[in-house]
Amino acid sequence: MSLLHALVLGIVQGLTEFLPVSSSGHLQLVPWVFDWNDFEDNPELANAFDVALHIGTLVGACAYFARDIMRYGRAGLSTLTKAGRTRPLSADARIAWLLVVATIPAGITGVALESVLATDDHIWVTAVALMVFGVGLAAADRLRGDRTTDDFSLADAALMGLGQALALQPGVSRSGITMTVARMRSFDRPAAARLSFLMSLPIIAGAGVYKFLDIGGIDGVPADMRGAFAVGMAAAAITGWLAVWGLLRLVARISFDGFAIYRVVAGLAVLAMLGFG
Repeated sequence: MSLLHALVLGIVQGLTEFLPVSSSGHLQLVPWVFDWNDFEDNPELANAFDVALHIGTLVGACAYFARDIMRYGRAGLSTLTKAGRTRPLSADARIAWLLVVATIPAGITGVALESVLATDDHIWVTAVALMVFGVGLAAADRLRGDRTTDDFSLADAALMGLGQALALQPGVSRSGITMTVARMRSFDRPAAARLSFLMSLPIIAGAGVYKFLDIGGIDGVPADMRGAFAVGMAAAAITGWLAVWGLLRLVARISFDGFAIYRVVAGLAVLAMLGFG
């Protein structure tokens, strides 16, 4: 794998993991469009590179949300102590455990359907998912919402978690579907985006650890590929941080229409390419 390919895919992963446009869909489409065959007949190595990019993205997001992670993590863990169990549940502790609950549907689905998802590479399905769920995001964004992060409830966690499970299909978009559900649940845009990002961290971390162990750790990466893997991870980390930073500042002032339009145009372009060979 060339360093250029690794750099491009790292940037794609970092930007699209948190923008509501589907990172898995773009990581599938970009090599397809440019006819890159870096991992042809080597799905294990492709899986290892996917792990590397997700770990990079996780590092970037954790760097941005370091204060939130410390805040909610400390509050959630305090409830496990003897003294914490006797005190009323604080707002931060409640949100911490609800974020954990929200990861359960995707975790179960990912493990149960791992073999199916690994072989599902139908480009047309990804294109259709981009369009359909892009329109859904735009429609939900037109609903009025004034709920904030502090209003996060068990029902919200369960429904957003189910949405996150759907995002295992490339083209759906984890951030896109969770923001869609949040807007349908009357959260304002900043709260929808922040909750979407925070609830993605445990699932990205869990999936990364699971896949890393599955490929045999660092020994599963050939020595001549480690430079490309490092470049991809670094690019994903930096652009992931930038994507979170940028979107959280934009959503207070703009709608999600631009992302929806992009998704529909991209989906139509892919279908046209398939149709015309």
